[in-house]
Amino acid sequence: MDLAALIRNVPDFPVPGIQFKDITSLLQHGPALKFIVDGWKERYAPQDISAIVAADARGFIFGSALAYAMELPFIPVRKKGKLPANVISEDFELEYGVATFEIHADALTKADRVVMIDDLLATGGTMQAMAKLVERLGAEIVEIAFVVELTTLHGRKRLSKYPIHALVEFEVDE
Repeated sequence: MDLAALIRNVPDFPVPGIQFKDITSLLQHGPALKFIVDGWKERYAPQDISAIVAADARGFIFGSALAYAMELPFIPVRKKGKLPANVISEDFELEYGVATFEIHADALTKADRVVMIDDLLATGGTMQAMAKLVERLGAEIVEIAFVVELTTLHGRKRLSKYPIHALVEFEVDE
C-alpha cells in the first residue's frame, strides 16, 4: 500500500517554515490504518513484547490499536500534568519549542520488553525523552516504530542506539 500518497503536506504549520506531514488524511483511509496495525502486529508478534509504549497524542492512535491487536498493555507517555498518579518526567526539545513528558512510575518493570510508537520521527527529541523514561523504569526497548520519518532532520542518528522502523520516508528542507 502506498502510505505516502495518503499523507497530506501542510505548509507553515504549526509555525512558519515547518512542512507538517498530516497523518489525519491517512487515518481517513480505513484500510491504511489496518495495513499499518496488521503489519506491525506481524512484525512484533514473534519478539516476546510485553507492552506497547506510545507518545501523546498521535502516537496513541497507532499504539493503542497495536496494543489491542496484540492483546498487550498500552502505556501512554503524556505531556506534563496529564497523568493522575505518581510519575517520572523528562524534558525535551521540539523543532519549535520545549516540552516535558511523563510516565506513571509503576507503568513498566525490568521484566518488560517494549515497542515504542509515534506517528513521526523528525529530530528525535520526543522519542529520545520517551526512551529515557522507559529505561529509567528498567524496561528494554526492542524497537522504535514510526509511520513517517523525515530523513533530512536526522532523528535516526539521535536514536542510533535503538533499532528504528519507519514505514514512510520523506526528505524535507531543514
